[in-house]
Amino acid sequence: MSERNSFIAFFVPILVFCLMLGSGGGSCGEYEKLLHHGGLAATDKQGRVVEQCNASTPFIPASVLKIATSLAVLNILGEGYRFATEFYFDDTRTLTIKGFGDPLLISEEVALIVTELGKRGVSDVARIVVDDSAFALEGPVPGAAGSDNPYDALTGAVAVNFNTVAVRVDGKGGVISAEEQTPTVPLMASLGKGYPPGEYRLNICRTEEKSAEVMVRYTAELFFAFFRQKGMTTSSRWERGRKRAEARLVYRHESTKSLSGVVALCLQYSNNFTANLLFLAAGGERFGYPATWEKGRRAVNETLTELLGDEVMGGIHLVEGSGLSRENRLSVEALLEVLRLFKPHAHLLPGKRGMLIKSGTMRDVYGYAGYLDQGESAFVILLNQPENTRDALLDRIRSRSRLKDH
Repeated sequence: MSERNSFIAFFVPILVFCLMLGSGGGSCGEYEKLLHHGGLAATDKQGRVVEQCNASTPFIPASVLKIATSLAVLNILGEGYRFATEFYFDDTRTLTIKGFGDPLLISEEVALIVTELGKRGVSDVARIVVDDSAFALEGPVPGAAGSDNPYDALTGAVAVNFNTVAVRVDGKGGVISAEEQTPTVPLMASLGKGYPPGEYRLNICRTEEKSAEVMVRYTAELFFAFFRQKGMTTSSRWERGRKRAEARLVYRHESTKSLSGVVALCLQYSNNFTANLLFLAAGGERFGYPATWEKGRRAVNETLTELLGDEVMGGIHLVEGSGLSRENRLSVEALLEVLRLFKPHAHLLPGKRGMLIKSGTMRDVYGYAGYLDQGESAFVILLNQPENTRDALLDRIRSRSRLKDH
């Protein structure tokens, strides 16, 4: 072999390796058998990248996207932010509920609200009007499939119990509430009709058609049920509308949980409904209400750009906040940078086997992202392949991390 050919044989592989590192790709090495279409990376406790494979390629992230959404929303709204719902009453005994997308307007919270309204003289309600004008959405949640499943629940400015009902169907087709804290309301019978005996949690808005009216109905029926439990006089009349000019504000309810608490629940239960209400609130607060999907995208993307820089944002494309849409994209290296900035909030992630970790799962999409050791070494695994090998990959990353630590 000539000296020239020897030179080429020796230096070209080194040059290729350096180019791979420079591009953020990295060598997949021993991970290749488990990783057919995806990427991964991990850092040591000092934040230095010690493992990476296909790190610069954007992938469909599924629910690990919620970490990026949470980072942006916490920066826009602040940890102490609380969602508010306003209650107005007038001389026609009409109670108007004006909401701004509180994701935790659940039965326990409604019970507290009804008690407070009673203290303020609201004891005879002839009609409920639900004012959802704080949202002007261009369409349903991007990626929602219109199924009975709770993860497909649509969003609204006023929505109770995550826009879902928990029902129990008996052997004769009777339908009652399956939750002790939630009264049985008429909507449950129509939603549970035709299901075999058992317990179900159902999305109340199976399609976008008339979804706003269904949300209003469920909200009104739930409030009426709690009024009756308190011995108050009510009718069953409800409608979707705007607050009348002469109606007076009798109570402004702030969620019992601050934004940090809401984010923690969103990440723990991977709640798509909550994630997108956070996404919309960010847009509404930053650019003014009514909230829209476009304002949410602008707010979250602009904030992430401010935090991460233009180069990192090249690996991020968000169309909604939960990861439900298959149009979302995240690169491993972009998510690794998100995790670096998310460290002060690492405790909001679910704990698992001594790690803080968020998972993401869709058809042919599997992901993990978080911290190996309670907020120190960060890691990301994004797979867009039929085989779910994320647990095996994570075990391998952990093993190699322990070897490096020693």
